Amino acid sequence: MNLKTSGMEFASEMVVKTKLNNLSIAEVPTKLHKDGRTRAPHLKTWSDGWRHLRFLMLYAPNWLFLYPGILLALIGLLMSIILVINPIEFSNFTLDIHTLLYTSAFFLVGIQFIIFYGLTKVFAVENELLPKSNRYNKLFKFINLEKGLIFGFILLIIGVFLSFKGLATWEDTDFGHLDKSTTLRIIIPAITTLQLGIQTILFSFFFSVLGLKK
Repeated sequence: MNLKTSGMEFASEMVVKTKLNNLSIAEVPTKLHKDGRTRAPHLKTWSDGWRHLRFLMLYAPNWLFLYPGILLALIGLLMSIILVINPIEFSNFTLDIHTLLYTSAFFLVGIQFIIFYGLTKVFAVENELLPKSNRYNKLFKFINLEKGLIFGFILLIIGVFLSFKGLATWEDTDFGHLDKSTTLRIIIPAITTLQLGIQTILFSFFFSVLGLKK
């Protein structure tokens, strides 16, 4: 089973890897007797419980990072696109550039969740906590450092272009007062795209480092 952990989570690893390796689990009747030790119990409720939870998180990256990340990213992206085009007006209130700032943050946080899922997956597999699969092998064929750098720099170029477009809008007013509603619909996507480009480049490097064994 190639067990790796060294603490109280060792028992959980045995159960998880039994399932992953399609092994059978049987109950063996036994009698427990009070031991003769006089020292206090060495089980630490919170720290040992956290070791278990932290370990099990590595085995559930889909539900912990991927699915919430996809949901956040989709909500943030769709709402951002709508708000860039026009404000959303209701009878009692209007969603405008302030909401756009939050939806852009939702999008970036969602992407960070997805990136963290990828990094956690690679770490768990390369450290033999999770078994390798065909899908995992295909992942390294599809995602690599070169493609990540190209995509990241494309995002940076888009962000720089939008930034200059916002600067040109300011120049049209002789660098005076701006219509915030119009300008921030350019600047917020520009900043979001710049941040996403930098994240993509850094993720590509780290992803490649984690997969060096591969």
